Amino acid sequence: MQSSLAHPALLACRRLFLRNYEVWINIGVHDFEKRGEQRVLINVDLYIPLAESTPTQDELSEVVDYDFMRRSISERVSQGHIHLQETLCDDVLKLMLAHPRVKAARVSTEKPDVYPDCESVGVEVFGIKDL
Repeated sequence: MQSSLAHPALLACRRLFLRNYEVWINIGVHDFEKRGEQRVLINVDLYIPLAESTPTQDELSEVVDYDFMRRSISERVSQGHIHLQETLCDDVLKLMLAHPRVKAARVSTEKPDVYPDCESVGVEVFGIKDL
């Protein structure tokens, strides 16, 4: 996975990531998808300015906690049926960007069990706050 740290606005950032967070959710537009849960893998990259994420006291309160990503995703997927991966991706991106220390975020979702002849199908979005 290529990092967006090459983006000029993110050069002075630290990247936090959550890889292949597996959730089982009710997602999809087809009738058979609405009858049960599907496995979805979620990936998140958060870009936090080094000035706001470099600990001086080695304390958790000085950084963005990884639990923030998992908790936010868990709360979103617990809200009920989602038709589109695009909706899920956009919602998670908004949650990530709502954190005051986060300058930019990348979110992807993948449904690995849809087709037998490919690894997964998915969506990815990237957002950056106004500078």
